[in-house]
Amino acid sequence: MFVALRDIRFARGRFALMGTVVTLITTLVVFLYGLTGGLASAASSTIAQLPADRIVFGTPAGAEPTVSFSSSSISPAAASAWASAAGVSSVSPLGLSMTRLTGDGAAAAVSLVGTSAALLPPVASGRAPQDGEVAVGAATATANKLAVGQQVRIGARTLTVSGITADRSYAHAPTVWTTLTTWEAVSGQSQPTALALRVASGAGLGTVPNTKAVPLADAPAGIDGFAAEQGSLQLIQGFLFAVSALVVGAFFTVWTVQRKPDIAVLKAVGASSAYLVRDALAQAAAVLLAGALLGGAVGAIGGAIASTGVPFDLSAASVAVPVAVMVLLGLLGAALAVRRITSVDPMAALGANR
Repeated sequence: MFVALRDIRFARGRFALMGTVVTLITTLVVFLYGLTGGLASAASSTIAQLPADRIVFGTPAGAEPTVSFSSSSISPAAASAWASAAGVSSVSPLGLSMTRLTGDGAAAAVSLVGTSAALLPPVASGRAPQDGEVAVGAATATANKLAVGQQVRIGARTLTVSGITADRSYAHAPTVWTTLTTWEAVSGQSQPTALALRVASGAGLGTVPNTKAVPLADAPAGIDGFAAEQGSLQLIQGFLFAVSALVVGAFFTVWTVQRKPDIAVLKAVGASSAYLVRDALAQAAAVLLAGALLGGAVGAIGGAIASTGVPFDLSAASVAVPVAVMVLLGLLGAALAVRRITSVDPMAALGANR
């Protein structure tokens, strides 16, 4: 990096400007990446973190089953068929609906899940709900001043808080948990929305008419708006990555053209094209690493602040992945730009073109 470092020292302003651009784009990508993960969790953590292997969606006879919680309904016959199906070790009904929780002078929209105690998130205090009871998330309990043993209205029913669980959410509404019988009474529905299956290790899974079983990882796609929301955010991320590669490539293209006489001189005194290309790529890597790491740090700090008010997934992956992709795509753009070095004629430095 003999030439690269001296170039950076010579043109400090230009490289500082380029580094600033990389920093700002990386910060924006980190924010967007964390927001994408946070919104995904807010929309689907109730489903995504279930202790299950498959989610079964159902439909009335004659209709094609689809991956959709809003249109799914499991008949008693389908539930019995899955309970006796080969390879299935356990079956738990899952009722989902949106309703309203009215606590101590406050009301909030919540998602109500009726299921067995086996599917509940970890219970921090109290116990799993029985009929006529409900377990609420810690954030919901704090926001509505709820405690174990307290009465709370869920929809038109008054239930007793039996426990405080880890926070989960469905369709961006905090989840409260109850039994299937109580869920049916509150929601007015007579059949569960879906089934959660545990599958024996290595066992094949059969089929049941009018139902569709999907892996747990694919089940969030059945939440209304989830796929559109995530697809839009991921498309924006892709455009930002593409823009970063183009910006870096354009900068190093212009820089390479401006250095053409200097490169010709270096070739004339014996520097090989391979050496000069490696030197230029090392120069690009230094600028990209400095800008991306600084942008990642700013994004992580900003994400930590923003996570108190917006759904933001602040983790090592949400920072490291955007930084790594920015550096790799930036190097790709730089590699396409500095290939011009190989076509520089060293005779130009000796005045052969004059």
